[in-house]
Amino acid sequence: MKKKILIITYYWPPNGGSGVQRWLKFVKYLSQFGWTPYVFTPENPSFTSKDESLLKDIPTGVTVMKLPIWEPYNLFFRVSEWVGKKEIQQSDFVSCKKTTFQKLSAWIRGNLFIPDARVFWVRPSVTFLETFIKEHGIQTIVTTGPPHSMHLIGLKLKKNNQSLKWIADFRDPWSEWDLLDALSLTSRSRRMHKKLEHQVLTTADKVIAIAPYHVLRLESLSGRKVDLITNGFDEDDFKGIGKIKTTRFTIRHVGIVDELRDPRPVMEALVELSSEDADFASHVAVEFIGNVNSAFKEFVKSIPKLNAFTTFVEHLPHLRLLRLYGETDLQLLILAHTAIAPGNLPGKLFEYLASGNPILAVGPVGGDAGNVLRETRAGKIFERSDKQGMKSGLRTAYSNWKDGVEGNQRNITSLSRRNLTAQLVSILES
Repeated sequence: MKKKILIITYYWPPNGGSGVQRWLKFVKYLSQFGWTPYVFTPENPSFTSKDESLLKDIPTGVTVMKLPIWEPYNLFFRVSEWVGKKEIQQSDFVSCKKTTFQKLSAWIRGNLFIPDARVFWVRPSVTFLETFIKEHGIQTIVTTGPPHSMHLIGLKLKKNNQSLKWIADFRDPWSEWDLLDALSLTSRSRRMHKKLEHQVLTTADKVIAIAPYHVLRLESLSGRKVDLITNGFDEDDFKGIGKIKTTRFTIRHVGIVDELRDPRPVMEALVELSSEDADFASHVAVEFIGNVNSAFKEFVKSIPKLNAFTTFVEHLPHLRLLRLYGETDLQLLILAHTAIAPGNLPGKLFEYLASGNPILAVGPVGGDAGNVLRETRAGKIFERSDKQGMKSGLRTAYSNWKDGVEGNQRNITSLSRRNLTAQLVSILES
C-alpha cells in the first residue's frame, strides 16, 4: 500500500516560476517511490506570472484540492490604479527610490500582515484540512514557504494532531530573508517574525532548506538538525533540446532583476569590452527574460552601446524557455548582494547546468553558487567589484563561441529531480 503525503503550497500551476517547480517535480516523481501525493493550494492566488505549460507535469490521478483565498493584494492593485500606477512590478517593490505610495504599501505589507499577506488563508485551511486528513488517513504533511503562512497551517495542524508527521520546507529564509529589509519592519514586527519562525522550526518533525548556508543558519536559529535538498533540473525537460549554432554571441539572463539582483556591474563590463573590441560589439546580443525593474531598463536605455544589443522579454512559458537554452551561448547569473547572498542558489542555476551552456555569475565567490560552479566546472563567478575578471570571462566565452569550442562535461546526475525526490523519500521514511 502506498503511503500518503499532503503538500500545502501557495504556488502551483498555472502559476509560473521556480517556486512552483520544486514541489511540482517532487509530486511528479513521488509515486515512483511508493508515495501517493495530495496537493492543497489556493483556488484564486495572486499570479505574478502564469504558465499553462507547467500543467503537463501534474501526474494523472493526483488529487489537487483548491480553497478560495482572500488576499489584500487585489485591493492594493485597485488602489494603485486609482493613484495612477497602472503597472506595479514585483521587481520595483525593493527599489531604493520608492514613491510615497510604495513606501506606505511596503510598511503595511511588512507590519500589518505577519508573516505575509496570505495569513488570512490559515484558519479556513486548517478547518478544511483537519477533516480531509482524517477522512483520507493521511499521516504526513509538507508545508513549503514562502509564503511562510503555509508553515502556520502546518503548525496548527501539528498542534491539533501530534501523531501527524510534518516536514517544513524553506525555499527562502524567514526572519533573515533579505526581502524583509525592504518592508520597513518595526522592532515589534521583527520579534513576531522570529517568534513564529522559532515555533515552526522547533515543532516540525523535519526541516528542509535549499542551500548549505541556509541549513547552517536555520540550525543556528533552532538548535536542531536541518536537512539539505537543493533545487534541481528535470531530465525529461531537456530531452530533445539540441544546440543550435547562433549567428550572434547570445547572452541570456532568466528571472527577476531588481536592486538586490542588479546586473549593472557586468553590463558596465560589456560596455567597456564593446568599446575596446569592435568585432565583439558587432556580434554580441544580451537578452533578459522575466520581470525587470524600470530603473535597470532606464539604465540600459541611457547607454547607446548597451541599448543597441540588449532586449527585454517579460515572460515566456517554460517550454519555450527550454528551447531557448539550445540557442544561448552564455548564461548570466546575477546573485542578490545582501547579507544572505552566500546562500543564494536560485532554481534557474540548475537548469543552466542542465543546458550545458557556460555560466558567468556575479556574486560572492565563496558562496554556495560559487561552490557548485567550481564542482561542476560549469562556469566562473566574480565579485561585483571585479570588472576586469568579468571582462576576461566574457572574452573567453566569446572566443570559444567563435572557435566552436564545446563546454566541459558536467557530472550533475545527483541534481536531477528524480534523485532529489529519492533524497526527500529517505527523509520522509527516516
